[in-house]
Parts: sequence; C-alpha cells; structure tokens
Amino acid sequence: MKTISGKKLAEILQKKGWILIRIKGSHHRFQKDNMSISIPIHRNQDLKIGLLKSLMKQANLTESDLI
Repeated sequence: MKTISGKKLAEILQKKGWILIRIKGSHHRFQKDNMSISIPIHRNQDLKIGLLKSLMKQANLTESDLI
C-alpha cells in the first residue's frame, strides 16, 4: 500500500462528502453522518501506514479511493 500525506487524505475525504468542522493545531476534524475523524496534517509528510489504514477503515475508504 502506498502512503499519502494527511493533506491529500483530507482532500479525498472532502470529495467523499466529509465536512471540515474544526482545526485545532495541526489536527483537522471532519464529520459525516454522526461520525468524526481527526487527521494530523504536518507539512506535507506522509502518514504512517498503520494510521492511514485506521483512518481509511473509519471513513470506509478503499485503496482505490486513494488514487
């Protein structure tokens, strides 16, 4: 699995209908259907693979959604 940056994941979530509800420091909080996800956005660094998989599971994303 290819890793992506938090910034890129945030863009993908917004395209999938997630709404940015707040930013606190470097963590961007998104909400959709009473679910919320917090994505760390540190410059343009890639997310670690375990964190990326966890966020994808929470957002019901597949690897094909990341392309």
